[in-house]
Amino acid sequence: MITIKSIRTRVWNWKGPTVPPTGNFCTNASDALGIRGDAMQSFRFHQWLTCEVETTDGTIGIGNAALAPSLVKKAIDEYYAPMVIGEDPFDYAWIWEKMYRRTHAWGRKGVGMTAISAIDIAIWDLMGKLAGKPVFKLLGGRTKEKIPCYYSKLYAGPIDSMQAEAEEAMKKGYVGFKTRFGYGPRDGMAGMRENLKRVEAVREAIGWERDLMLEAYMGWNLDYTKRMIPKLEKFEPRWLEEPVIADDLRGYAELNRGPIPISGGEHEYSLLGCAQLLQEKAVSVLQYDTNRVGGITAAQKINAVAEAHQIPVIPHAGQMHNYHLTMANMNCPIAEYFPVFDVEVGNELFYYIFEGDPDADDDGFLQLDDNLPGLGITITDKHLEHFEIEE
Repeated sequence: MITIKSIRTRVWNWKGPTVPPTGNFCTNASDALGIRGDAMQSFRFHQWLTCEVETTDGTIGIGNAALAPSLVKKAIDEYYAPMVIGEDPFDYAWIWEKMYRRTHAWGRKGVGMTAISAIDIAIWDLMGKLAGKPVFKLLGGRTKEKIPCYYSKLYAGPIDSMQAEAEEAMKKGYVGFKTRFGYGPRDGMAGMRENLKRVEAVREAIGWERDLMLEAYMGWNLDYTKRMIPKLEKFEPRWLEEPVIADDLRGYAELNRGPIPISGGEHEYSLLGCAQLLQEKAVSVLQYDTNRVGGITAAQKINAVAEAHQIPVIPHAGQMHNYHLTMANMNCPIAEYFPVFDVEVGNELFYYIFEGDPDADDDGFLQLDDNLPGLGITITDKHLEHFEIEE
């Protein structure tokens, strides 16, 4: 019997060129502190963790995580790896429950669940390779010919630059475009006007035949959001994403009763956490992050619960593990897509560490290969000069 022999974790610290931060390019939860300057600093992640799970026959599955990589590495190396080594990778449900329940006192949210996610993603990649099938075939198979994508860069900035970026991206035929708000409660009415100018400019650039998504990234509060929603309604947004902090479940539920659908879940953890969002009718679109919520094993359970509530799931960020889940689930209608770009917030690092992530075609769709086993990614050595790697 093939069993898991070892788990190797590495933290990839980006030391290459970056796009310098600009003021008011994205609201976030730390705005409430009133600190000026780069308030987004704590939400930038110029690190990434890779997790390689190897079996006794030499097959290697690749997982990853972007949340607090150094802490996640320590958690895996010291706590989770010893639980997993020696197990049959196809006993993935048992392995998941073992990791979850034996660290439940401290690991059921945040760093602990992110560590579980990295290992679980690697195990699914491993199972696909051992079975000779792509992961989406193990999850239920192809539910769509191709995956439609929405363009998800468009951070707040000068209006002419935002319009130019949107107009250029329009050439690819994306089904939708997401932009970020640069101003929140601390900026008062003047900030509201600046937000509205940018939403109007993006809507003008993309027209009315494409979806427009709006994100506050937890940078607003309930009162401010209730004041903004009537002003935003005329732009017909598909959703308003994470308007308040992730713990304000009642705030989400109240806002979701309004005229603009509310989306969220990126900062939620586990099946039970996402189920609570659905039970409270707190979101109209669920956006869990697979490498935070417990990996593919947990994500599939969440997809089923969301489908029972008739709430669509659009996983946070692009990346291959999300594309496989989207391909295999009818309830996942589209995928978030970040184009290849210089390192800015940190989502871009995926393209510098891994090879195999598909590009959107000229019609704004992604395709997965029916004949490529596992997740279809490898760790590249093309950009090693730009990283310092912690073993």
